[in-house]
Amino acid sequence: MGLKTVQRPTFVLIVRVSMEGVASFQEYEGAALPLLREFGGLLERRLRNSDGTVEVHIVSFDSEQSFQRFRSDPRRASHAHLMEKASAMNELIAMADVS
Repeated sequence: MGLKTVQRPTFVLIVRVSMEGVASFQEYEGAALPLLREFGGLLERRLRNSDGTVEVHIVSFDSEQSFQRFRSDPRRASHAHLMEKASAMNELIAMADVS
């Protein structure tokens, strides 16, 4: 019997921001992304289009609980006004590896 591999909860985040909001969004990311490791998160890939108005993250966590703790962290929430200023529209999609 082989060992069962436990998949990390993995998410794709697609963020669209206004041209005027690119700097605010990048300021938010500068505050939020460093918190990932503290909550068992890993930014596996970060992609951005040429004008900075669309960004895609592939992020995984060691557990669903860790993901929820990251989402509810007050330090992250204290920068939410930057996302509003960026007119950010987010789409978060839970994903799984395909063999």
